[in-house]
Amino acid sequence: MQIQWRRMRLPLWLKVLWTLWVIVWVPLYWKYYGAQNFLWFCDLANFFILVGLWLESCLIFSWQATGLLIFQTLYAVDLLWALIAGSHVTGGTEYMFDVQVPLFLRLMSLFHIVTPPLLLWGIWKLGYDKRGWKYQTLTAWLVVPICYFWHGQYDINWARGLFGKEQHFVPGIVYLLAYLVIVPLAVYWPTHRLLQWSAGRSTGDRGGTANFKIVVSE
Repeated sequence: MQIQWRRMRLPLWLKVLWTLWVIVWVPLYWKYYGAQNFLWFCDLANFFILVGLWLESCLIFSWQATGLLIFQTLYAVDLLWALIAGSHVTGGTEYMFDVQVPLFLRLMSLFHIVTPPLLLWGIWKLGYDKRGWKYQTLTAWLVVPICYFWHGQYDINWARGLFGKEQHFVPGIVYLLAYLVIVPLAVYWPTHRLLQWSAGRSTGDRGGTANFKIVVSE
């Protein structure tokens, strides 16, 4: 049996902290929002990031980044503008100002602000995997139809209309099929190209911290 010491590229404290966060977040969100809420790509990302942190997987970080960076940035802009100007740019953060929603639950939603820089940092440390946008596309092709047919009234991932409002301009199934083609081409692919270009220009140190893990092989 051969024991190898392999340097961790992501800090152990972050892995433990994100694990604790997910353990606390899941039951509370389930209680207040229901199981269907975990189909949101931003919520699914919490689980993917958890796995990506422990496996130190550049594929998982790249996968999630191509699907989330644009939408999570829009979320952050909408929230910031609402705080400054009292109005919403795109919508989607109105619940953050709803006093009927418990304050602790609204504060927990600030993970939407944390996710983009965390994903970018993970790519900087681990590298970028060009397969990410394809995995995100497959994820959308699986998840969005479920959102359309299961609890469709919640319009999760905008499966029935943009910005949480069901559209009535075209038949629902036409909108769904268009979504599954247009979003990967108009969102995932350009984000992939930008990340690929950015990763190619990056020369930063990805050596990580001075933590180590043991790899045991026969």
